[in-house]
Amino acid sequence: MAILVTGNAGFIGFHTAKTLLERGDDVVGIDVVNDYYDPTIKEARLNILEETAARTNARYSFVRANMADRPAVEKMFADHDIRRVINLAAQAGVRYSLENPHAYVESNIVGFTNILEACRHGGVEHLVYASTSSVYGANKAMPFTEHKGVDHPLQFYAATKKANELMAHSYSHLYRLPTTGLRFFTVYGPWGRPDMALFLFTKAILAGEPINVFNHGNHTRDFTYVTDIVEGVIRACDRPAQPNPDWDAFNPDPATSDAPYRIYNIGNNNPVKLTEYIEALEHSLGRTAIRNLLPLQAGDVPDTFADVSDLVNDLGYKPATSVREGVANFVAWYLEHVHKG
Repeated sequence: MAILVTGNAGFIGFHTAKTLLERGDDVVGIDVVNDYYDPTIKEARLNILEETAARTNARYSFVRANMADRPAVEKMFADHDIRRVINLAAQAGVRYSLENPHAYVESNIVGFTNILEACRHGGVEHLVYASTSSVYGANKAMPFTEHKGVDHPLQFYAATKKANELMAHSYSHLYRLPTTGLRFFTVYGPWGRPDMALFLFTKAILAGEPINVFNHGNHTRDFTYVTDIVEGVIRACDRPAQPNPDWDAFNPDPATSDAPYRIYNIGNNNPVKLTEYIEALEHSLGRTAIRNLLPLQAGDVPDTFADVSDLVNDLGYKPATSVREGVANFVAWYLEHVHKG
């Protein structure tokens, strides 16, 4: 039995594939390795996966292809005995969706459709896929719970991820394909994306350059360390979604269904102000940031806060890495692998 990890050259996909290989699973990966950000770090991640497979004697295959390429996806499923799928491939980035929405349609809608169809025809026993805390959009009822509706996205990226949840439910209902959607909350850590705040802040502080602090640093985020995310992903993968026997069509619960369908938040359940996040970075670097205070950006939400009670009750797990510890781990990695001089 092989587990397919889509987007395995990406930040979360890399960590997930590596963890699966280290526990002895057979892994198939697919990634187009595009240039949305510097592909050098993607190639480095792929090299580490090859080394991990060799070290652990796990079987690992990598397909360099675009998930929007339907024949390529169909061939991959024909060539490998894929029993479970962890879909982490997506066009990421909240702000980029304002510039290039078509990229999100290709990856997040067309690519996801190809995966759903391949799972349906391939007899896959469980599809786990990445959603995002961004789907909560204009909702201000904290903490965010999966059992409330998410019908007011504030950017196109969030709209495509909400679409993924709806698309998955239709396949769970029509074809009894077990699907589990995971709403990630502000993931950070080693081997992260160079376009994300922690990477940009670290680079600027080390260079003595100012950092752009939006909303004057007043918004809060449920910063979640990447290994905590991966633990939740794998636990969800190991527990195929089941129908909710108590689901009520007259009072429908958005997080469950009478189909084998489930939605979970994965967040640290501990929102931290952006200024505190920066202070943790300053502490780890031993340097003070020059802060360029700016207003909130279009499409951004002021605060995020995950209710993870379902994750705890169903999967027996709760993320626990503190921001101070997680940022220190990132800085140690950055200084070893990225910073020159």
